[in-house]
Amino acid sequence: MTVLISGASGLIGKDLEPLLQRDGHQVLRLTRSPRTASDIGWNPENGVLHPDSLEGIDAVIHLAGESIAAGRWNAARKARILASRVQGTTLLANTLSKLKYPPRVFVSASAVGYYGDRGNTILYEDSGPGEGFLPEVCQQWEAVTRSLWTGGTRVVHTRIGIVLSTKGGALAKMLVPFRLGLGGKLGSGAQYMSWITLTDLCGVLRHALTSTELQGSVNAVAPLPVTNFEFTKALGSTLGRPTVAAVPGFAVRLLLGEMADALLLASTRVSSQKLEASGFHFQHRDIRSALAYVLKKRS
Repeated sequence: MTVLISGASGLIGKDLEPLLQRDGHQVLRLTRSPRTASDIGWNPENGVLHPDSLEGIDAVIHLAGESIAAGRWNAARKARILASRVQGTTLLANTLSKLKYPPRVFVSASAVGYYGDRGNTILYEDSGPGEGFLPEVCQQWEAVTRSLWTGGTRVVHTRIGIVLSTKGGALAKMLVPFRLGLGGKLGSGAQYMSWITLTDLCGVLRHALTSTELQGSVNAVAPLPVTNFEFTKALGSTLGRPTVAAVPGFAVRLLLGEMADALLLASTRVSSQKLEASGFHFQHRDIRSALAYVLKKRS
């Protein structure tokens, strides 16, 4: 297949592109600064994307969007986070839907932030959205693909959990304090973390391209979510470091403001049942073996 990836230079895209190429797919990149024959230019802020450049594409994996954890949230940053997802996805979906031959499948990133803070409740794709900024972002992000649905393209929204990788994301930021013996639980430590290794996530996205029965929202998380306390102990054990430097919830909120409750203190216990029922097999199902793999491989 000819597969178009947006966000190909990001954490996920960098590993996904060579994986698809090894499968024999031709990979094109959607980018603001095209440099090679495999690059297609666009400018989502200004609504610029030429339909002719998209003809002949069989599948799209849409990963582009501003990082939600790049800095403390304020009104301007929250507006950029929302716009980077909704504007770009709207432009891409609407342009693709008007092609003579739209792609057969459109796989778009979303996030488990859709569910918000839900305590110990096990969350499935039909559990409904939570309340707050991230659930609202995810709802709008997913909703703007409607034009593709009506045009016959199979749409998959991968609600991605915490991606475990030493190359970036949450785990990479944790490694320095944990290696110094300064790691510890956040808040009560009872909040659930739904996670997935970068290797398995790339596998999920590849699986979504070819699994024709898979459509709509799909939780892209490992089968065994853990509490923050359990994650902390597992990471400390893997690194051979103590984990006694707990950070009270008020201190996390003082440091990060609204983002603290949305990203670090919220409890999101998400099920991978739909993904596994579609035939996907995880390489890393439990947190201890996953961390051992990621830290050894530096993936």
